[in-house]
Amino acid sequence: MTPSALRQLPSVDRILNEPTVQALLPFYGHRLVVTAIRRTLDDIREEVRAGGEPPPPEAILARAAAYLQEHLAPTLKPVINATGVVIHTNLGRAPLSAAARAAMDGVARGYSNLEYDLAAGRRGHRTVHAERLLCELTGAEAALVVNNNAGAVLLALTVMARGKGVLISRGQLIEIGGGFRIPEVMAQSGARLVEVGTTNRTHRRDYEQALAQELDIALILYAHSSNFRIIGFTAEVSLPELVEIGQAHGIPVIADLGSGALLDTAAFGLTHEPTVQESVAAGAAVVCFSGDKLLGGPQAGIIVGRAEYVEPMKRHPLARALRADKLCLAALQATLMHYLREEATEQIPVWRMIATPVEELERRARRWRRALARAGIRAEVVDGWSTVGGGSLPGETLPTRLLALSLPNPDRIAAALRRHDPPVIARIEDDRLVLDPRTVLPEEESILLRALMNVLSDSRT
Repeated sequence: MTPSALRQLPSVDRILNEPTVQALLPFYGHRLVVTAIRRTLDDIREEVRAGGEPPPPEAILARAAAYLQEHLAPTLKPVINATGVVIHTNLGRAPLSAAARAAMDGVARGYSNLEYDLAAGRRGHRTVHAERLLCELTGAEAALVVNNNAGAVLLALTVMARGKGVLISRGQLIEIGGGFRIPEVMAQSGARLVEVGTTNRTHRRDYEQALAQELDIALILYAHSSNFRIIGFTAEVSLPELVEIGQAHGIPVIADLGSGALLDTAAFGLTHEPTVQESVAAGAAVVCFSGDKLLGGPQAGIIVGRAEYVEPMKRHPLARALRADKLCLAALQATLMHYLREEATEQIPVWRMIATPVEELERRARRWRRALARAGIRAEVVDGWSTVGGGSLPGETLPTRLLALSLPNPDRIAAALRRHDPPVIARIEDDRLVLDPRTVLPEEESILLRALMNVLSDSRT
């Protein structure tokens, strides 16, 4: 390496004045573009000092532009979900309805009455938003919305059982995605875990014996195993039975439902998932569930139940740390209205996907196959299975039709689709690349097909 080699490198100002770099300024701004140029030149100087040759000016420009795209492009972006997993936790769970998106936009573009009482002309409470709708739908006396279901359970346990015992079946000491473990949440709340029964079998007498021995039990916790299933030699005490036991001893029951269905999943060929309405009617003092799973709305933790238990939660300091923001509340209200209007299976994407008949999925898959055939790409339509996902209805599947492509290297094509803009997420099954129309939104079809054609065309060159 000679000093003359370093002197061949252009200055920051010279690169900045190039037309291709000038075109980047409206997107990134002067400061970020200059930073990218300087860091690119620093890297190249190190390469030259190590014995490399100075790259041509166009290569330097390309590297600076690539730096901007790599380091400053948004990391959170829309993707097309062609996996057939309806509530895909890694892909953002439930897509929102058009009404929910419009409601979020309405309160985001300006001010809102988030904490303002329009009738009284003074400060109000954000807790009122969505409460009336939740009570109407579930039959509960009161409701509270926090930022997720883990927060809902934490708040309920903190308010109702801090420093006291909580009875729970050993078969319900669950862990769900992201490391949410019932025992750890309980410990964080300050409640004392009192386990009853065994992993696979818990009986009514187990609860009653524990209540006879333990003098400081605050409540009974029922945790629905929405993300796993124990089969075989099993026994579990139902929620109505737990309520009976609790009433006999003057102890409330909390039901953690996880997904929080408001519709009967059995009507769509799936196992019946306990609904929120059923849990309230069974006498649970408090019911906790998610807003972004089977409810089909935004990420939220929802607490419904008797006012004597829910109202103190609204005033607890932890409620402020867990409170939902205006975007969540707006989207949740719009989502709940779909249920009240009895249009959930038409308007809420999750339920529309679950309710889509196989015949419609076959028509869509065949339409995809014809479009690819016109581009010289061979594909088949085959039988397959979709899953609900999101920690809901474990092991349950829905019949579907898949677009299947037999390729020399399906993993490489799948990776190329993930790099596409927008990314397309498919799956590999029986050494074939398969795409499930159940989870592809209708407005995404043309984009999906274009991505397939582009990626497969590039793989041939």
